[in-house]
Amino acid sequence: MAQAQGLGKRYIKAFFKGFFVAVPVTVTFLDRVACVARVEGASMQPSLNPGGRHASDVVLLNHWSIRNYDVQRGDIVSLV
Repeated sequence: MAQAQGLGKRYIKAFFKGFFVAVPVTVTFLDRVACVARVEGASMQPSLNPGGRHASDVVLLNHWSIRNYDVQRGDIVSLV
C-alpha cells in the first residue's frame, strides 16, 4: 500500500512539473508566433467560407510575419 502511495505522489509531482512548464511555453507561442482563429460570416467570401453564411473556416494567424513587417500584397490581415 505504501508503494502505491509513493507511486501516486510521483505521478502527481511529474504532472505538475510538466504543467508548469507547458502552460507558459504554450501561452508564449500563441502570443508571439502563431494562433488559431475561426472566420465566420460573409465578409471574406469567396476566399474564406465559400459554403455560405453558416459555414466557418479555421485559419492560422502568423504573428511572426507581422512582427518582421513581412506582409505582401494579397495577404489577409486580421485586426483585433
